[in-house]
Amino acid sequence: MSFASANMLELLQIAESVANEKMIERSLVIEAIEEALSRAARMHYGPELDIRVHLDPDSGHQSLQRVMKVVEEVENHSQEISLSMAQETDPDAKVGDEIPEDLPMFDMDRISAQSAKQILLQKVREAERERQFEEFKDRVGTLIVGSVKREEYGNIFVDVTRGEAILRRDQKVGRETYGNGERLRAYIMDVRRESRGPQIFLSRACNEFMVELFRNEVPEIYEGAIEIRSVARDPGSRAKIAVISYDASIDPVGACVGMRGSRVQTVVNELQGERIDIIPWTDNLVDLVVSALQPAKVTKVLLNEEDFPREVVVPDDQLSLAIGRRGQNVRLACQLTGLDISIITETEERERREKQSAENREALMEAIDVDEMFAQLLVSEGFENVEMLAESDIEDLSSLDGIDGEIAEELLSRADNFIASRNAEIMDRAFELGLEDDLAEFEGLMPKMRLALVEDGIFSLDEFARCADWELVGGHTVERGKRVREPGILEEFDMSLEEAQRLIMSARVAAGILQPEDVEEPEGDEPTESDFEGMVMDEEAENHHGGSRHDGSASD
Repeated sequence: MSFASANMLELLQIAESVANEKMIERSLVIEAIEEALSRAARMHYGPELDIRVHLDPDSGHQSLQRVMKVVEEVENHSQEISLSMAQETDPDAKVGDEIPEDLPMFDMDRISAQSAKQILLQKVREAERERQFEEFKDRVGTLIVGSVKREEYGNIFVDVTRGEAILRRDQKVGRETYGNGERLRAYIMDVRRESRGPQIFLSRACNEFMVELFRNEVPEIYEGAIEIRSVARDPGSRAKIAVISYDASIDPVGACVGMRGSRVQTVVNELQGERIDIIPWTDNLVDLVVSALQPAKVTKVLLNEEDFPREVVVPDDQLSLAIGRRGQNVRLACQLTGLDISIITETEERERREKQSAENREALMEAIDVDEMFAQLLVSEGFENVEMLAESDIEDLSSLDGIDGEIAEELLSRADNFIASRNAEIMDRAFELGLEDDLAEFEGLMPKMRLALVEDGIFSLDEFARCADWELVGGHTVERGKRVREPGILEEFDMSLEEAQRLIMSARVAAGILQPEDVEEPEGDEPTESDFEGMVMDEEAENHHGGSRHDGSASD
């Protein structure tokens, strides 16, 4: 083909056609043609030359030029020209300028033409891939409808009009199958740039897919009057969603269910019959747990020391329903609420309560030397251990049936003597393990606390003063995306974070690390579980049981 005689107007028409067919900018096709022709020209004149082709997109006029860069000292004679030589032809030339030189047209041989064609196809393909990426990257997090092209090893390739997407087998709902050309709706989970072009990853198993389906079916969700606060799914089997209404006149559950279940049934049909439980969201965790375990009935919810639900008591005949097939119901309830819930029956809870009562009774009998009936009386009145008895006063005890002032005084005396004797034994044990005098004399710590510190490798006041507050009371951290409880050294003593802060500040003043005027009183209310969220623990803290975590860092 002759470069000079090529019908450029016809070439421009081809460029227009390609741009329309591939849905890319016409200017990108023109640039691809210029690059292809430039490559062919370099094959003719020499690959070391900087040759450029310009094609007028309107008239089809073409220009072929060799470009030389003006430099102080020439290193590449093929692409550079000295300043002195450049100024011979152009007195205004300066370093950094580019000097163009027109080249004559040439006849393009078969190899050059083939190379130009390959370059043109490659550039158009790259432009098409870039267009696909730019189009779909902004659609991540939305639904898309396509038609199935083929299935390979369980992965489904979907034609989405301007590109091809993939639905991996682990992102399908259950064991669903599709035939070629069949319609498929999915959630765009991710779009990535890869060497073979943009990859569009779809999902029908993620929670977001269900949320978007409800958003399409329930106008109140789309408008923001109702929000889906939490979702838990076993794709293709069962799901639970918690919804809340920001309009007092709208019932969130009823709106999602629809007239005679029409709205939720549409979602169920799209999810291949996946059963969906819809519950109202509430900030009251007890009520939320009770609703999440539906259809099982809950007798009571037992709280932990931080007032978070830890156990749920159900009637004996409701246990299997509460747990669900293969633990599905309770597992989804845990995912929905974000809590670790254990389920026990009323019989188990009663037996455990009776066992604990018996242990408390026997402990009191041994500690203050009373008979079983008298110990049972104290336990039934709320004195579960000798410490609670010692903290009471004569008036409280005298108000109980069968106890007068003299007996109350004797009970308190025995309780005090027992605690004093036990504390002495605890301190002896702590000193044997290496407790130093300054920590033993520091006020604010009970003997049991001092023993717990020593057993954890903290022997002196200086070591205790360099602890962090959360190291004493514990908290939560995130490891590999999972919420993990980090126990505290003094956690068993029900110490609050604020109390731990005050104690450590006092220790730092006593150890001379801080001056009294440097100590500020902690502000705010008692900490809650959320105060510990996201707490990052360093490597030493995570391995603190060897006694090596005390790095002197401030905790406040």
